[in-house]
Amino acid sequence: MEKIEKLFGMMNTHAEKIEKEQDATFLEGILDALETWLDGEVDFTVEGATKEDIRKAVQIAILKGMRKGSQPNHQMTPDTLGLLVGYFVEQFFEERLEKEKISIMDPAVGTGNLLLTVMNLLDGKVEATGVEVDELLIRLAAATADLTEQPVSLYRQDALQDLLANPADAIVCDLPVGYYPNDEVALDYELCAAEGMSYAHHLFIEQSVNYTKDGGYLFFLAPTHLFESEQSKQLHKYIKKHAWIQAIIQLPDTMFANKAHEKSIVILQKQGEGYKAPKEVLLAKVPNMQNKQALSMFFEKVQMWKEAK
Repeated sequence: MEKIEKLFGMMNTHAEKIEKEQDATFLEGILDALETWLDGEVDFTVEGATKEDIRKAVQIAILKGMRKGSQPNHQMTPDTLGLLVGYFVEQFFEERLEKEKISIMDPAVGTGNLLLTVMNLLDGKVEATGVEVDELLIRLAAATADLTEQPVSLYRQDALQDLLANPADAIVCDLPVGYYPNDEVALDYELCAAEGMSYAHHLFIEQSVNYTKDGGYLFFLAPTHLFESEQSKQLHKYIKKHAWIQAIIQLPDTMFANKAHEKSIVILQKQGEGYKAPKEVLLAKVPNMQNKQALSMFFEKVQMWKEAK
């Protein structure tokens, strides 16, 4: 913690100085801190700090910036959720990872926290791509990836339009929830709403399936009520046609301040020749993270399901 605090302290001082002198936001100050560090104009190096220490310090600084500003698209996936997603990526690709690297894409990469948490966990075994439309967020993601020495190709574009990226072995995505404003683009999707505006999170699922290799896996942080909304019939139909549900993992209520914001991890596999549906879908609930015994039983249940696959 001491190294993380030192790193954060230096970034914070720099950001506050930029905020005052240049009439900038704190987040812009953090971006300046990271970019000038990368350019060698300032040095925030802390002896013995790991890639994960750097990522955590940057995350704390970005979180402070997000709390100070109030842009709704400036949200960050918490570490606990990132580590859980990383754990499942590791479980589903365990045999592959012993022999080779895998490619991962996050089509709503934001500041890169979810993607980089997974990459740090699978250190050296992943090549990644991120897509993000917001310029400030993607620059923060690029600077953090460079500082943590993780190989990420980043594309600044609307992820629901044709992507410049290649299909990946795995998709990780904290789904942006809400309505998608571009009706014209939505028309190209099977999950385009018959009436009114389409759900962005549904379109992100479809686009993610489009950019996953056959037999690849998709790991979504999705609204807990994903399959209960008024457009969910269409979603069920789409998934049945193109993918298999591997697992639905409900996250602890204690993680979310508001019931409406509760999420689950939904794991899909893209259908393809030579692949088959799982014998049974893993349905589980992550216990309170403070309860070590219950947590250990949860991971045991996942292992038993995996062995029976």
